[in-house]
Amino acid sequence: MSHGVKRTRETADVLAARREKERSKLQAYLELTDDVLARKRAATFTQECFDLTTKLLGLNPELSSVWNYRRLILLNALFPNLSPEGTFSLLQSELKFTTGALKQYPKTYWIWNHRRWCLAKVPPGPEGAPVEQTWKRQVWARELFIVERMLDADARNFHAWNYRRYVLASDPGLRSPLDELAYTKKKIEASFSNFSAWHQRSKVYTTLWEEGVPEEEVRKVKDAEFELVQQALYTDPGDQSAWLYHRWLIGNGNELPVLKREIASIEELLTVEPDSKWCLESLVHYKRLMAVRSDPDDSQLSTLKNECNTMLEKLQSIDPKRKVRYQELVL
Repeated sequence: MSHGVKRTRETADVLAARREKERSKLQAYLELTDDVLARKRAATFTQECFDLTTKLLGLNPELSSVWNYRRLILLNALFPNLSPEGTFSLLQSELKFTTGALKQYPKTYWIWNHRRWCLAKVPPGPEGAPVEQTWKRQVWARELFIVERMLDADARNFHAWNYRRYVLASDPGLRSPLDELAYTKKKIEASFSNFSAWHQRSKVYTTLWEEGVPEEEVRKVKDAEFELVQQALYTDPGDQSAWLYHRWLIGNGNELPVLKREIASIEELLTVEPDSKWCLESLVHYKRLMAVRSDPDDSQLSTLKNECNTMLEKLQSIDPKRKVRYQELVL
């Protein structure tokens, strides 16, 4: 009995019938696969072949060679007979087909790849339309909407994050940097362990700062980012996502006052979480940065080395799988 429902044992006849049905389905799948691949080898490009790839990919979207064959059929048999409007309509159907596939298989590379290929084939038009009403803008805007709905369902799907970056890079007019920072902050505050959101945030800031933002403004932004990331570090010191973002903010450690301030903050956290691997690893990394900038005759250098080596020894005991790595870092 399970959850108050009495289980009924299947009879031998029922089991046999079910196995026969599964065997028949498998046989039909194998025959369909052989048929489609034979047509691909023969370079047969027809509507019938296209329909067969639809059927086969609906059963198994992991068949990269069948996706390739489908694209060849589109290029060699279907697109040449269509007007730009017809091509756009067919590509919309392809995007709809892959949307359905992604709902069931959201982390299959070949589906995402085919979707990108379709977007690259969208023709310019309609003629004379303003940018906001072109086919490409319509498609990119819809793609952003769809992928963000997918991220609402699974905020850490890195396939979706990568695809979202591709969409925004293809049509930067869809989102301003400030809008993008607001979006990533929303995702981070929903889950501090969302590595992809932290990563995207670093990408946005890197692009902004490369455009020539005054150093004083960059410093103010970084201070605010340190406050945000420290909330994550104190909430879950065992999650690497925020630590990696913190390390990106520190960079090469040229801003010594900031480096010292952050070391002090992590040392404070270490008193609460004395066996935190990421606390110890980060302190070793940051104190090594300080050691590189210390004068060889400075007494502080010896202190930094001893502190690093003590922490590395502790890391060997709490993280034995990386023992050799920690031994190689000894100063």
